[in-house]
Amino acid sequence: MSWRTVFRQAFFYTIPVMMGYLVLGTAFGLVMSRINVSWLWAVAMSIFVFAGSLQFVLASLIASQASLASIAIATLAVNSRHIFYGLSFIDTFKAMGWRRPYMIFSLTDETYALFCALPNVPLDQNEKHKMFAISALDQSYWVAGTIIGSLLGHMVPIDFTGVDFAMTALFTVITIDQWREHKNRIPAITGGVCAVASLILLGADRFLLPALVASVLILSCTMKRVKP
Repeated sequence: MSWRTVFRQAFFYTIPVMMGYLVLGTAFGLVMSRINVSWLWAVAMSIFVFAGSLQFVLASLIASQASLASIAIATLAVNSRHIFYGLSFIDTFKAMGWRRPYMIFSLTDETYALFCALPNVPLDQNEKHKMFAISALDQSYWVAGTIIGSLLGHMVPIDFTGVDFAMTALFTVITIDQWREHKNRIPAITGGVCAVASLILLGADRFLLPALVASVLILSCTMKRVKP
């Protein structure tokens, strides 16, 4: 299968992410322009950092001239959930050869969701190419949005408050799609219960990481291991 065919298939698969990332990437570009950061720096951050919601946090830290230590701590706190995402793809990424470093770097929430929805088939060369194309396309959408937002930052007199709800809407669409495609809904129900319980007990600012830990522990103890 040619790379052109692979990217065409991956493009149709990533359309939901594209719709969210173009909006959110544009919002990030606008935020960076509002704090007088050059569009080149904004684009560089989306290329070399590519961390979604963390980039909005970094924008506020840059604006407040925070120390490197503060930025490092904030980065670990916000993106620690990716540790759990990566655990489920350790063997998959090991088998991807030269693509492995980029697959680890580009594993965002939405890309992880798309990977989880892929058919459970042997990881042949075409599947490796497809996963790589999904990651590359998802980042390209974010970078494109950043460019648009950065260049239009001082030209569009619009209040973009609440634009981050596009991320919530995107996750809702992906979750509904996976619910329809998969018969085993125990993981989804477990994650939902853990999230709600953690939200009630710990509040909106601190519930995510404990909910992930609880979900992983419960599923590890209760789900049967499927031997290849």
